[in-house]
Amino acid sequence: MVLYEYPFNESIRTMLRLEHLFDRLGQLMARDTAMDHHFALATIFEVMDVASRADLKADLLKELERHRTQFNGYRGNPAVSEAVLDEVVGRIDAAFDKLNQLPGKAGHALTTNEWLMSIRSRISIPGGTCEFDLPAYYAWQQLLPVRRRNDLMQWAQTLMPMAEALNVLLGLLRDSGSPHKVAAHGGQYQQSLPPGRSFQLLRMRIDPSLGLIPEISGHRLMVSIRLMRQDEDGRLKPAPVDATFELTLCS
Repeated sequence: MVLYEYPFNESIRTMLRLEHLFDRLGQLMARDTAMDHHFALATIFEVMDVASRADLKADLLKELERHRTQFNGYRGNPAVSEAVLDEVVGRIDAAFDKLNQLPGKAGHALTTNEWLMSIRSRISIPGGTCEFDLPAYYAWQQLLPVRRRNDLMQWAQTLMPMAEALNVLLGLLRDSGSPHKVAAHGGQYQQSLPPGRSFQLLRMRIDPSLGLIPEISGHRLMVSIRLMRQDEDGRLKPAPVDATFELTLCS
């Protein structure tokens, strides 16, 4: 099954973008080629750009504190396992403490490294990191993979408290929904959302053998999914077919 996720607000959209970048960073750092490590460093800079929002760190801390208060409110409830509750609250506490101890914005410590910032200023220029532009960076790329990886891990370490906070928050959000099967008729599916309840994320799983691509839109009152197919030129066109898929609304 192919999973598609659709955020209902800008905060979740930013969190998903950062999660995507951290996942890419982990995969690239684990490889050995200089080209992979070049794009790992470019990904670190992308994380810094996305995380540069002045209120992002404060928003994550606020969300962690909200969840901590909510889960602590379940203590003493006979229907709730204290062991599971302790484990969840412990993860929230650890993520909160690490992020709260991080000075400034994510990656702020890297901005004092002139060599890294010289690379950052040229990496968005097409071909801007050639050996004649940045000979010291070119020399770094010739080092053994283990040396480059150690450097990347050291630089990425300043971003890990944010990655851990995102992992906890998005995990709790995804666990809040219950998947159910729905059917689209004629390539269209719509669902009204109950008033008074605020959903933050839609998750959709669909069988890849159907060859269908969803176009998802939604707001606080309605979710709409249109099923599409790609033509030979890659353009998406409506697919007026009946199909079933799994839908999860997370709040």
